[in-house]
Amino acid sequence: MKNLKASDIRQMYIDFFVEKGHMVEPSAPLVPIDDDTLLWINSGVATLKKYFDGREVPKKPRIVNAQKSIRTNDIENVGFTARHHTFFEMLGNFSIGDYFKKEAVTFAWEFLTSEKWMAMDPEKLYVTIHPEDTEAYDLWHDMIGLTEDRIIRIEGNFWDIGEGPSGPNTEIFYDRGEEYGKEDPAEEMYPGGENERYLEVWNLVFSEFNHNKDHSYTPLPSKNIDTGMGLERMASISQNVRTNYETDLFMPIMHEIEKISGKSYLKNTQDDVAFKVIADHIRTIAFAISDGALPANEGRGYVLRRLLRRAVRFSQTLDINEPFMYRLVEIVAEIMEPYYPNVKENQDFIARVIKSEEARFHETLEEGLSILNGLIAQSKKQDGVIAGEDAFKLYDTYGFPIELTQEIAENEALKIDMDGFETHMEAQRNRAREARQNNQSMQVQSEVLKQINTASTFVGYDQFETKAHITDIILDGERVTEADADQTVYFILDQTPFYAVSGGQVADKGIVATDDFEIEVSEVIKAPNGQNLHTGYVKFGTVTEGTEVTATVESKSRKAIMKNHSATHLLHAALKEVLGSHVNQAGSLVDSERLRFDFSHIAAMTQEELQLVEQRVNEEIWNSIDVSIKEMPIDEAKAQGAMALFGEKYGDVVRVVDMKPFSIELCGGTHVNNTSEIGLFKITSESGTGAGVRRIEAVTGQAAFMYLERYLERFNAIKAQVKAKADDQVIEKVESLQVQEKTLQQTIEAKNKEINALKMGNIEDKVTNINDLPVLITEVEVDNAKAMRTTMDDFKSKLQDTIIVLASDVGGKVSLVATVPKQYVDRIKAGDIIKEMAPIVGGKGGGRPDMAQGGGTDPSQITAALQFVETYIKSL
Repeated sequence: MKNLKASDIRQMYIDFFVEKGHMVEPSAPLVPIDDDTLLWINSGVATLKKYFDGREVPKKPRIVNAQKSIRTNDIENVGFTARHHTFFEMLGNFSIGDYFKKEAVTFAWEFLTSEKWMAMDPEKLYVTIHPEDTEAYDLWHDMIGLTEDRIIRIEGNFWDIGEGPSGPNTEIFYDRGEEYGKEDPAEEMYPGGENERYLEVWNLVFSEFNHNKDHSYTPLPSKNIDTGMGLERMASISQNVRTNYETDLFMPIMHEIEKISGKSYLKNTQDDVAFKVIADHIRTIAFAISDGALPANEGRGYVLRRLLRRAVRFSQTLDINEPFMYRLVEIVAEIMEPYYPNVKENQDFIARVIKSEEARFHETLEEGLSILNGLIAQSKKQDGVIAGEDAFKLYDTYGFPIELTQEIAENEALKIDMDGFETHMEAQRNRAREARQNNQSMQVQSEVLKQINTASTFVGYDQFETKAHITDIILDGERVTEADADQTVYFILDQTPFYAVSGGQVADKGIVATDDFEIEVSEVIKAPNGQNLHTGYVKFGTVTEGTEVTATVESKSRKAIMKNHSATHLLHAALKEVLGSHVNQAGSLVDSERLRFDFSHIAAMTQEELQLVEQRVNEEIWNSIDVSIKEMPIDEAKAQGAMALFGEKYGDVVRVVDMKPFSIELCGGTHVNNTSEIGLFKITSESGTGAGVRRIEAVTGQAAFMYLERYLERFNAIKAQVKAKADDQVIEKVESLQVQEKTLQQTIEAKNKEINALKMGNIEDKVTNINDLPVLITEVEVDNAKAMRTTMDDFKSKLQDTIIVLASDVGGKVSLVATVPKQYVDRIKAGDIIKEMAPIVGGKGGGRPDMAQGGGTDPSQITAALQFVETYIKSL
């Protein structure tokens, strides 16, 4: 048995199968493209389904790959076992209707046992088969020569991971020897059983069936081979270590965690769990972000957030109480660079995303865990169940994934009322649904529309007006032959200049008319069979099916849309140039008034970055680039460098919008003929829409000019107000006024401080002892919240061991602040004080155990609120 690095095993595997006539399929991104059945790529075969189900014919029927994969169905086991991972690599060889069982078995045996390759001892290898797979038995027994006792029949040897290829399988096991377990009839000490001695190294699936969406099974067009060898597991055997985590894929990460934590791996079980969790999860997070996923509150983004927060929680076992995961990205990148250079290329961006996410979680972790610990203590005294409402609050307010709460509760032998949690979750979903507005006016006719197959051609790329025939009319969900005035109808034309909403671009508006009737078109969408479906209001006359009409797009609006859409392409390219190649489109809206562009980026853009992006777009507008638009095969488009938008689905023939050398993208929208037609580009806002997604809004052409005109009007108004004679004097005048205002504010605060001191006298005399606690509860006079905090700081400096609660009437609003010295927070918490007293003054508040703030709208109740605090402390 050779002792090999993981990278050598990976390359050796690929080289072996290339020798056997296999083509190398590159490792696909972890985020599935054109496959909505998977959250993540979860196996080597997942990216090859198009070949197995016959949608696409591969260049060669023999394929080999090393595929990065993510599986998250049992996250809670990761760290507690020797081989559970969320991220792993699957080495696979595949045959699409070429060879089958005989060759697959022969290849596997040769690779494992040949001195040229892995050089495993044949006597240490065992196999399992499906009981009904007699062909597999004969191959192993008669062809390879395995004795009866080394072929184990197991009912579960049928490979099925949901929708996709499936079939019986044979697994190959390696016997690591008695030091990993002796034969014991009472235990599953046999190949295929749960033990550490016999390790599965390879699974050969004989794909004969397709698992359909309805869970039925149908024969595949041809018999196929789908195999998988876990790289991490094979590395552990080759390097003769107890678990996958001691291989060269993980140990550099472990050493870095040791440096950060000051603790050692393989010293005690509790620490080892934390080391394993962190090492596994950082690999998953780094690769997933590199492939386009970002932490979020749903979908795959939620998985990343959950993994990171789980790792951070376990890091506290190692006494790590600050963001640190981002420091591990460089190590992961170096380990995996030989085959996966993307992580190294995106290393800085990945680290920034992780650091930002860690920082956000650390802000709420301490308080959330404190609350959870309180709930745990309370549940142990009562019925051993944490209320669903409390678990939901932890999720909703403190960002605790429910799975994390469950895991912590289970470790304490407690349960969570999941029915109650789901009730609150569903109520939140309903609120979200009610808040969303449905912009699709065509909702009820889908069944009728599915039956409409009449041809319709879009001619609007170069025509704003055309003659056409009305082929189909839908009214009140039914097909009709005519419609009268004052009715809203849906209709299809045999050819149309109206663009249907698509790719972020809004639909055209306009008129469809004859001498006898007129329809005002307000919306256009794609019908199920691809036609442009128009929504229109019949202004007068009777609309009749088959009538020839004149269809006219509102040209001024369309031209503005074209400018904004072309500017969006320039903006995308400029963002990549200024911010980095990690920028990808995450959504867009193009209408006649403005453009909106969402993109992946972890931090808010600086003013300098915004100015540079704006400058680059305008430079390309003024460079007067001809916009060339052609249709071509998708492979040719990609060869020319055309940018395909992440997650978009494209056919074999695509439309390429070419603004070389600055931008070239696949796009079905409408565009200007030359960038100079855009005129002017102006960014109006930059904001965040979620974790790792930023949004830019901008205007072009006339709208950009009018936007700047409004700014000039405001500037001139300010100039007049500050009595500046020249434009360049305005800033100087404003700065002078700011200095005056600051000086006056400081004077007022000093006076208020003096007044408070006179009114309060010696504040030490105001301290009372309540329930064996030193307490100061009083109202103070301040002008603003900042002054309130300053007053609290003054009091704290003089009364360091005293609980202080202050209230003030600030301009008709109540301001509250409370502090509790560290030595008393186990008895009373500042956050609880404010949370209880704020409602009395018509408000709310909260905070940390040692410091909290709040506010309210009813100053008349300040005295009552302060009296309540005294009663509250007495009741403790």
